[in-house]
Amino acid sequence: MASKSSSKPAAKSAGKPAQKKQAKKSDGGPAPLSRDDELKAYRDMLLIRRFEEKAGQMYGMGLIGGFCHLYIGQEAVVVGMQMAIRDGDQVITGYRDHGHMLATGMDPKGVMAELTGREGGYSKGKGGSMHMFSRDKKFFGGHGIVGAQVPLGTGLAFANRYREDGSVCLAYFGDGAANQGQVYESFNMAELWQLPVVYVIENNQYAMGTSVARSSAQTNLSKRGISFNIPGEQVDGMDVRAVREAGARAVESCREGNGPYILEMMTYRYRGHSMSDPAKYRAKEEVNKMRAEHDPIEQVRLRLIESKSLSEDDLKKIDKEIKGIVNEAAEFAQSSPEPDPSELWTDVLADVEA
Repeated sequence: MASKSSSKPAAKSAGKPAQKKQAKKSDGGPAPLSRDDELKAYRDMLLIRRFEEKAGQMYGMGLIGGFCHLYIGQEAVVVGMQMAIRDGDQVITGYRDHGHMLATGMDPKGVMAELTGREGGYSKGKGGSMHMFSRDKKFFGGHGIVGAQVPLGTGLAFANRYREDGSVCLAYFGDGAANQGQVYESFNMAELWQLPVVYVIENNQYAMGTSVARSSAQTNLSKRGISFNIPGEQVDGMDVRAVREAGARAVESCREGNGPYILEMMTYRYRGHSMSDPAKYRAKEEVNKMRAEHDPIEQVRLRLIESKSLSEDDLKKIDKEIKGIVNEAAEFAQSSPEPDPSELWTDVLADVEA
């Protein structure tokens, strides 16, 4: 077998001090989106919102079992980041993952069918909410163990560097996972080997139910990479324009060979940690204020109207269309058969040729 030693990531020279990289921020507000990009962002975020609302309804009806973590309120993060990457780049995240699947282009029917444990789901009904994958869309999961996706995403970036294919991995995790030890082991290796990975911290401020102010000694999570010489910045995660702009900057830096980058997305989830969480640890007034003043979808809707790009009637038609897609996904999921019992014995061991 031919040697690929020239392609392998090499550690930094022990005798040469590392040059500290600085995160660059744009002056003033985020750059505006084109009409087409604004419209696409609106549609993509609205699809996630309506899908999650329907998933919540179906969970309440007993059609979805196990855990179900909704992404309502955080839509601008994944949609903005998808606008910053290109074909071949990978996405990996934790268990609040339905929005990421839809943003990468996975079929709502397959996602909803998996949520309901049906044969037509992405994991044949055996994975549920937290365990869906699509190699075609470069989506490498949903992971139920807190922070487990971070070393896996770092491994994907290692493969990119080894193959020299120019791809970048987006590894998403939350403010709660930011305190996991495996995150910092990953930071160390990623910087040591200058891996093309953007660590996207979705700081929705409450982790599983505890305010970040009460659980983190350093609440500015973008600074968590300082001791590893990894640049980081805080971003308004409720503004898809700001996310896209910061994402493009971080991805470009990785693609140029500058190593990992941290983006802390300041966002907010409207629902509890999961469908079983009544979220009594925060006031309703706080949630209502965030919805009224910072909702990511409403921001885009208002810009489309104010710029006269679309009318109220146009936007209502889009909403109706999106609801139709989601309803169709729900009907497909409920009509899809449950997995055959024989599926219990499949996907247990890898098929390896002798």
